[in-house]
Amino acid sequence: MPFTTLVTVEQLQEHLQDPAWRVIDVRHDLMDVEAGPRAYEGGHIPGAVFAHTDDDLSGRKTGRNGRHPLPERADVVRAFRRWGVNDDTQVVAYDANGGNFAVRLWWLARWLGHTPVAVLDGGWPRWVAKTGLSSTGTAALAPGRFTDRSSSMALVGVDAVVRNLGTHGRLVLDARTPERYRGEQEPIDPVAGHIPGARNRPWQRNLEADQTFKSPQALRQEFEAALASTPPSRVIHQCGSGVTACHNILAMEMAGLAGSALYAGSWSEWIADPGRPVATGDEQAT
Repeated sequence: MPFTTLVTVEQLQEHLQDPAWRVIDVRHDLMDVEAGPRAYEGGHIPGAVFAHTDDDLSGRKTGRNGRHPLPERADVVRAFRRWGVNDDTQVVAYDANGGNFAVRLWWLARWLGHTPVAVLDGGWPRWVAKTGLSSTGTAALAPGRFTDRSSSMALVGVDAVVRNLGTHGRLVLDARTPERYRGEQEPIDPVAGHIPGARNRPWQRNLEADQTFKSPQALRQEFEAALASTPPSRVIHQCGSGVTACHNILAMEMAGLAGSALYAGSWSEWIADPGRPVATGDEQAT
C-alpha cells in the first residue's frame, strides 16, 4: 500500500535504494531564500532531489496574489517529471522544520491527483540523528512520466472567503502563530491581524516536542474540538501565504477528517486589497 500522509525514518531507510521511491528535499527559510539550496549542497538524504519553495512550488507573484501563489498545474507536472517521478512513484518530502514546508509539496502532489506522497516524520534532523546518512551528490535521473489527474484536494479563492464574511457558512482556520493571528506581531507581512471570523489553529500544535506528528487519535480529538461540529468539507485553511496551512490539512487527513479546502493566497493575498477587513485580538481563537 502507498504511504499517503507520513513515512518514518525507518520506513524510508528500508526503501532508500528503491527506484520506485523518490525523496525530495524541501528545506527552506522565509528570511533567507537561498538557505535551502545551501543546506542541500551541504548534505542531504542520499538520492534526494531539491525543490525550492519559491521557484518550484510557487507561481508568479503579481503583488496581489500573495507571497507563495499556487503555480500553474502544468508547471508542477514538469517539475515532478524533472525530479524523475512517475504516476506510481512513492514520493517522500522532507524539510528541517517539522514538515512546515514539505507539506506544500505533499499538497501540490495530491492536488494533481498523485496519491503515493508522504512527509518524512521528523524530517532532516530525525533522519540524521537516527541514521547518520548524508550525501552531497546529485542524483542522475531519467525524466519521469508524471501526469496530471483529477484533483483530490479542495481549493477556494479569495472571493469565496470574502463571501463567507457575510454567510458564515464555512469555518476559516488560521495556521499562523497566536501572536500573528492576534495582530501583536507581524515579522513578514506589512499588515498584522487576521481574517474576521477566523479561528486560530497554529500548525505547531500538530507536533510533539520532538517535532514528529502527534498520533491520529490525538489530532482527531484536538481538531474536533477546534471545528466545533463543523464538517471538514466546510473548513477553509489559511496561513500567511498558503504553505503552512497545508500542515493542518495533512493533520486533519491523518485524523480521518479529510475534505477541507486550502485558501492558497492566505493572509498575504488578503491584505493586498486594503478594502478587505482586518480583525485583531482573540476573536474566536481556539
